[in-house]
Amino acid sequence: MRGDDMRKVLRRFTVVSCLAWVAAVAPAQTKPTFEVASVKPAALDMAKIAAQAQSGEMPRVGPRVNGAGAEYIFMTLKELIALAYKVKPYQIAGPDWLAGQRFDIMAKFPGGASKDDAPMMLQALLEDRFKLALHRESKEHAVLALVVAKGGPKMRESPGAPQPIDADAPLAPGERQIDGPDGPIRMTVNTRNGSATMNMGAKGTVSYSMDPASRSMKIEASQVTMGGFADMLTSVSQASGGQQVKDMTGLTANYQVAISFSLEDMMNMARAQGVAVPNPPAEAAARAMPADAASDPGGPSSLLQAVQSMGLKLESRKAVVEQLVIDHVEKTPTEN
Repeated sequence: MRGDDMRKVLRRFTVVSCLAWVAAVAPAQTKPTFEVASVKPAALDMAKIAAQAQSGEMPRVGPRVNGAGAEYIFMTLKELIALAYKVKPYQIAGPDWLAGQRFDIMAKFPGGASKDDAPMMLQALLEDRFKLALHRESKEHAVLALVVAKGGPKMRESPGAPQPIDADAPLAPGERQIDGPDGPIRMTVNTRNGSATMNMGAKGTVSYSMDPASRSMKIEASQVTMGGFADMLTSVSQASGGQQVKDMTGLTANYQVAISFSLEDMMNMARAQGVAVPNPPAEAAARAMPADAASDPGGPSSLLQAVQSMGLKLESRKAVVEQLVIDHVEKTPTEN
């Protein structure tokens, strides 16, 4: 080997060796952690919830983060993982029991930490206390594609555009804030009739209500994007064991939306997916739904019919979906 070639090899060896040494001795980047955190199995206190409802107070459930710390009340591991890694629950591939046992977590921030650090701190807590290990991958999965029907959309566009939520703005009476994967959500629940309104910020505002007499659900939305509407349909679909709904309309405006559909249809969808949904007692079913209700043309429509009335449709398709694949997680957290 010539002298010049030898010098080049030596230089390259020296550079590579130095880089390897730096990588070996440099401190590994660690995630910020809560100063102290308590993790306990959640117990649903129905007497307390009933007392809160009678006083017009919304039960404390879900995430709540402020400048001093964070609390995650009555949440499943799947919900906690989704919040920590800023994904939707349907993007998590893991054992079914992730959506079963619920936990209450009370945590305090260390000095200098902010609300923006909460997701990373929650990741560190899940990794430490539940021994969570996961990886990301993108795979093709079956989805329900929300597309424009042949006659075109039949929705009214909303004037203006929704504004992002200011997380530090004061809450309105009866309103509470939760932290969703896409940012803060302001929620108001009517404890008397179970209706709820969710302000999703830039994705619009959605209201849910149920009519026990007709056994139907009504969803109304204002200034909603089609992405927000697809998320809304996903929550309805997956509540009954269905698939993710993915926006493939190509529509970019904000819309006014109002649909009503049968709760029985939702339960049938769940049963078709293998979800064990119990049938109501015969007497209760007879009182709630007359025998000829299924053939009543004025009765509540199916979810698919409700979507079609908007000039849209749901089609079974394949789409690439990013997923968090759970490699390991413990059912029981380590002791506080």
